[in-house]
Amino acid sequence: MKKRTEKKEKRTLRKVFYTIIIAFAIVSFWRGVWQLSDLYLFPNNYELSNWISLISGIIILFLTKNLIDELI
Repeated sequence: MKKRTEKKEKRTLRKVFYTIIIAFAIVSFWRGVWQLSDLYLFPNNYELSNWISLISGIIILFLTKNLIDELI
C-alpha cells in the first residue's frame, strides 16, 4: 500500500514540476513577442503600434474562427 502512495506522490510532484516549467516557457515566449513588437512595430508611435496590434489580433481571431470550429 505504501508503494502505491509513494508512486502517486512522485507522479503528482512530477506533474507539478512540468506544469511550472511549461508555464514559465509560455510566459517567456509572450514576453519576447511583446518586447519585439514594441521594438519593431512603429517604435516611435506607441498608440499606432497598439492599434495595429489590436486590429491584427482581431483579424487573426476572425480568420481562424472557422478553423477552430472545424477542429472542435
